[in-house]
Amino acid sequence: MNLRAVLAIAATEIRRFSADRSNIFFVFIFPLALVFVLGSQFGGVGNQGTVALVGGDSALHTALVDKLEGAHLDVSTEDLAGMQQAVARGGADVGVVVSDAAVAAFAAGQDLDLQLVAGSGSGVPAVMQLVQTAGSDITMASGQEAALVAAGVPAQEARGALEKASAQMAPATLMVEDESGLAKEFAGLGGMFDLGAAAQLLLFVFLTTLSASVTLVQARRNGVIRRALAAPVTASQAITGLAIGRLGIGLFQGLYIMIATRLLFGVEWGNLWAMAVILTVFGLVAAGAAMVIGVLVDNEGAATGLAVGGGLILAAIGGCMLPLELFPDTLQKVAHLTPHAWAYDAIAEVQRRSGGVMDVLPELGVLALMALGTLVLGAVLLRRSLERAM
Repeated sequence: MNLRAVLAIAATEIRRFSADRSNIFFVFIFPLALVFVLGSQFGGVGNQGTVALVGGDSALHTALVDKLEGAHLDVSTEDLAGMQQAVARGGADVGVVVSDAAVAAFAAGQDLDLQLVAGSGSGVPAVMQLVQTAGSDITMASGQEAALVAAGVPAQEARGALEKASAQMAPATLMVEDESGLAKEFAGLGGMFDLGAAAQLLLFVFLTTLSASVTLVQARRNGVIRRALAAPVTASQAITGLAIGRLGIGLFQGLYIMIATRLLFGVEWGNLWAMAVILTVFGLVAAGAAMVIGVLVDNEGAATGLAVGGGLILAAIGGCMLPLELFPDTLQKVAHLTPHAWAYDAIAEVQRRSGGVMDVLPELGVLALMALGTLVLGAVLLRRSLERAM
C-alpha cells in the first residue's frame, strides 16, 4: 500500500475540516452543553435523589435540610405550586410540606406529621425512605433535648451532649435491592453525568466522522478523486486516506470530550486504553459508513441530511438518547443491529465495572466486522462509480 499517499489524503481531510470555523461550536461547545443539560436533569454527581421542600425559615426546616443533605440528597426550597410542578415534571423525586403544625410539634419535641408527595421515578421509594428516616432522626433528637431541658439541664449543655453521643454512634445505612436489575447495571456509575457523557461521546464521535460523506461528494464532483487515482493510488487507498483523516478528527473530539467532562463534571472513564480501542473501532464504522454515503449520493445537502438524520436515528436506537437498560427486551435486540449499542455495552463494561480490553473483546469483534464491511463496501462502490464515469 502507498502509505505516503494515504497519509497525504488524510492530512488534507484534516486541514479542510480545520479551516471551517463553524466546526468549533459542534466539536468543542455543543457536546459539553448537552452533557451538562442531561446531567443536571438527572441530578448531580454523588446525589442519591432530589427533594423539594415547602416551608418557611424555622428550626425544623434547617434541621431537615441539614439531615437530607447529609444523606446526599439534593434539596431545594419551593413554594407549594413549585414543589408540585417539580415532582410532576420529574425535577424532584419527593416533595415535603413542612406545615406550621409540624414546626410547633418539633419545637415541643413531639412526633412530626410531614406531608410527602411522591414522584414516579424508579428511585422514589428509596428517597421516600431516606426522608422518613431523616424526619424520625430529628424528631428523636428534638425529643431528647426537650426531655433533658425539662430535667433541669441547660439547653446548650444538653445539645452538646447529644451531639457528642450522636458522633460516637455508627450512622444508619439503607440498603435498597432492585429486583429488576437496574440498580446493579448502574451501580458502577459515579453519577448521572457519567451516563450522559458516555452517550454524548458516542453520539458526537459518530456524527463528526460520518460527516466525511459531504467531503467525499465534493471531492468526486470537483474531480479530486479522479485526479488522485490518476496517480499510483487505488480506490481502496483513497477511501482509507479519507477514512483515517475523518477518524482522526472524530478521535480528537472524543479525547476532548473525555478530558473536558473529567475536569468539569468529574466523569470517571475507567481504563483509558480500553476506551481508546473502543472509540477507534467505533469510529472506523462511522468512517466506512461515511464513505458509502459519499459514493451513493451526489448532492452535499442530501449527504448532510443522511449523515445527520441517520446518525441521530442510529444513536437513538443504540442507546445514546435513553439508556439501553431501560429498553424492552425486543427493542434491545433491535438496538444491537447498530454499532452504537455494541459500543455502549463496551463502554459500560469499562466505565462501570473496571473492565479492560480483554473484557470487551466480543463487542470489539462485532464493531471490527462492521468497520471492515463498510470500508470494503465503500471502496467497491467508489471503484464502480469511477468506472461508470469513464
